[in-house]
Amino acid sequence: MMVDRDIHLARALLVDGNTMLRSTTATQLRDAGVGQVSTAGRIRDARLMLEQEHFDIVVCTREFEDSKESGQDLLDELRRENLLPQSTVFLMVSNQVAYHQVVEAAEAALDGLLVRPFTAATLAQKLQEARLRKRELADVLKALDAGETQLAFAHAIKRFQAGLPFGTYCGRLAAELLIGMGRVDDARRLFEKLFERTQSTWALLGKARAELGGGDKNAASRTLTEVLKKDPQAADAHDLMGQILVERGDFNAALDQYLAAAKLTPGCLLRAQSAGSLAFFQGQRMSARLWLERTLAMGMQSKLFDELTLILIAFLRFEDKDIVGVATLHRQLRQLSGSSPESTRLRRLEAVAQVLSLAVSGNDAQSEQALTLLSQQIGADDFDLEAANLVLALWTRTRAAAAGSSDHLAVLEAVGMRFCTNRAVAEVLMAAAGRSEATDTVVRQCQGRVMELSESAMAKAMDGKAVLALPELLAEAERTLNSKLLELVVLIAKRHQQTAPELEVLAAKAAAIQLRCGKASGHIAGLQRNGGRSAGALQLRGKAAQEVKAELLV
Repeated sequence: MMVDRDIHLARALLVDGNTMLRSTTATQLRDAGVGQVSTAGRIRDARLMLEQEHFDIVVCTREFEDSKESGQDLLDELRRENLLPQSTVFLMVSNQVAYHQVVEAAEAALDGLLVRPFTAATLAQKLQEARLRKRELADVLKALDAGETQLAFAHAIKRFQAGLPFGTYCGRLAAELLIGMGRVDDARRLFEKLFERTQSTWALLGKARAELGGGDKNAASRTLTEVLKKDPQAADAHDLMGQILVERGDFNAALDQYLAAAKLTPGCLLRAQSAGSLAFFQGQRMSARLWLERTLAMGMQSKLFDELTLILIAFLRFEDKDIVGVATLHRQLRQLSGSSPESTRLRRLEAVAQVLSLAVSGNDAQSEQALTLLSQQIGADDFDLEAANLVLALWTRTRAAAAGSSDHLAVLEAVGMRFCTNRAVAEVLMAAAGRSEATDTVVRQCQGRVMELSESAMAKAMDGKAVLALPELLAEAERTLNSKLLELVVLIAKRHQQTAPELEVLAAKAAAIQLRCGKASGHIAGLQRNGGRSAGALQLRGKAAQEVKAELLV
């Protein structure tokens, strides 16, 4: 059976761990007219191929024998991280016993599900139906790829409202576009309508994301609790709940959520990475080792791999006095840094690894000197929260004897005054510093000082003394580079610019410092997310995603 007249131009990737079944299915794809068929026997190999090449069709087995990874993990991760083009057909293959586990996922992914055993005719029919859907939705997908967000939304919402075929998918897509455009209330209402129609977990997740986008964390938490009551195995709900708890500074509860998500999707590199990172900063060495080593085993070559994983494993091996293990990781980071000389972050990570390597080898004087050089970078524009956590972790581990010394407390105070902007950041700084009474006290004092400066400036401004308050606040903000204080300078100046136009100069200076040091507060506890990722979302790709992000920044 020939699928369509253009099928001979298609490139397909077949992912199956069973050699015989892989060969059989590859033959079926060629018999259906597919022009080029590539194969992969492991999830990690498939991930790399999909990151580096374009495929029109992906046929992937859900279950892999002797492996905790699954095809569903791969699909979810590719869609979350914008690595699967809108035009690519993704067909999932499952055993009969697992059918109920993938029905909703297959529907949400739009393209199709095959249940073994299946015939060549069944495969061809599924391909035909999936490619027909792509053609039916060509106006929507073309607009997305061209970055015409408003046009894509118009096409999608029209099809949804008219009750046309694939209308539910278009409704979901329209709701995602609304979130991206900042119209979170409209998105929430649309997701509520979709839930009324479908009773689907993804619709409730969308509602939670819209609530979170509107700043209502309490409402989002209630919706996510409803999702998890409905489906305790909803990994995306655990993921989102974890993000909320991290922002609240409740890291123990957040770790439980991240671990739940990682255990439900053990083949997901990003979730393993997040669970391992947070476990490390919470001092749970066994969990940290398990998930970070698993991340490393999934492959450093993946675009989703974060080099921070190497550093955190190096810390764990340092604690085990594993000289060879630490040296190996140092060498890997030195190679990565050498291949990307423009990356300040990689150079800094390599410098952290060097401190550990010198210390574990007994070269204490050189290690101390290298750590001193790193600590002197705290006031650098590009010194961020990740670097701060790592420097504090180095002091805790490589200079334990110097804990509480004037040098140590000076470093801790400089970090605290720069980065203490909320409870979550304060908590992770205390964790990185080892959670001793002395270090916790310094961090809390810094947090209190920032709050005191903020409240004092606000009180003076409300009392009509903004002209007196702002120069003092700006001087402290410029000295510490604290983003909260800088934001407050801009805020107060804008509120009082009509009665005190001279404040505009101070606001401009604060804004310039913010722009210069803008990366200083981008992530917490090793949890770095790329801009496209949002748990539970139907991801946009290409120019449309870029346009939506640009609108959000305006």
